[in-house]
Amino acid sequence: MSRRKKRFWADEEKREICAQATTQGMSVAQVARRYAVNANLIFKWLKDPRFAPEVAGSEQEARFLPIEIEADVAVEPAPIEMPMPSLSAPLSASRVDITLSDGRRILVEGPTALTAVVSLVQGLSV
Repeated sequence: MSRRKKRFWADEEKREICAQATTQGMSVAQVARRYAVNANLIFKWLKDPRFAPEVAGSEQEARFLPIEIEADVAVEPAPIEMPMPSLSAPLSASRVDITLSDGRRILVEGPTALTAVVSLVQGLSV
């Protein structure tokens, strides 16, 4: 049996293959078949900034933005206004998970009429 020799890809060839792999409408698998190379190798090249094609707007680097945090400000929660469903058949759900604005959580599991859950939430918000 003859052993296959390891192929050497020039940097320019890698850039060209990566550019084709990122072209809209082309998949990495298609490009890999075209060049008889493993798709995982192309993904590895795409992670390398030397071979990955330039993306528009990539020159901008991440940076922190200034923010201001004000002292504790009392905020009154807005009243919850939930219209009652006006359908002829009652609505139901098998699980309802609600997190209220003050952090309390309501979890109802099992077949439940949604009108009952709305009434419960309205009763808790008073």
